[in-house]
Amino acid sequence: MGGIDKVGVVGCGLMGAGIAEVCARAGLQVVVVEANVALAAAGRARLEASLARAEQRGKIEDAGAVLARIDVVTDLDGLADRGLVIEAIVEDAATKVELFGRLDELVTSPDAIFASNTSSIPIARIAAATSRPSQVLGIHFFNPAPVLSLVELIPSLLTAPETVDRAAAFVEGVGKHAIRCRDRAGFVVNSLLVPYVLSAIRMLEGGFATAEDIDTGMVRGAAHPQGPLALADLIGLDTLKAVADSLYREFKEPHYAPPPLLSRMVDAGLLGRKTGRGFFGYEPTAAG
Repeated sequence: MGGIDKVGVVGCGLMGAGIAEVCARAGLQVVVVEANVALAAAGRARLEASLARAEQRGKIEDAGAVLARIDVVTDLDGLADRGLVIEAIVEDAATKVELFGRLDELVTSPDAIFASNTSSIPIARIAAATSRPSQVLGIHFFNPAPVLSLVELIPSLLTAPETVDRAAAFVEGVGKHAIRCRDRAGFVVNSLLVPYVLSAIRMLEGGFATAEDIDTGMVRGAAHPQGPLALADLIGLDTLKAVADSLYREFKEPHYAPPPLLSRMVDAGLLGRKTGRGFFGYEPTAAG
């Protein structure tokens, strides 16, 4: 795996936990860092629940063995010996830039790779916070990470070709398929997907059809596995808005602008599956 056997993940929410699980299921030793004890406990519970489901479905043989390869801690110092650190925190550029500056000081390996799981923030901006921008790139997994096979690799103008090759070997080693993208907001998938989802929200907002009929139309009429509004709920409406905001800031194209309904729902805390209510209602889960 490009010489990488120790992976660090910052953040143990839906994406961070999913990435940690993918790595541990591939046999790698993983340290996950959360901001405090409560979030670390919630992240650990999320991992336990996901691995138990995977074992029940025959996807893995021993959930306990996989979990034993994951340490969930609350101190970034636990990442000092990692060969690869993947950031999976809130989609906010200033917060990510600050984190990468701290990682640059803490991680001791001279050839360590620093990666962001950002959906939309330019990699060059994040890399500039470090003293080794040639070793920084985007490694963008998709939710749910243990299920979806695609990973986008996004080098900045300063990323060394060797870094990209090592990252590609890592992605292949954990059983995923990599595509390479230029460092532009949204990369490949979100540049195409987000305007589609925002169009569905505008259609609902304008009263053209119900949420149920919009989603049924795309599932039954276009053979999509789920409708755009259910997909928005899965992504998280706050994350969707953050990606749309980033796309609009970069390109100033109207189809990237978040509709007012999306902004109001985020303000109201109606964020989709993770809060139990978005465009549809959901039963609460044990792992939050």
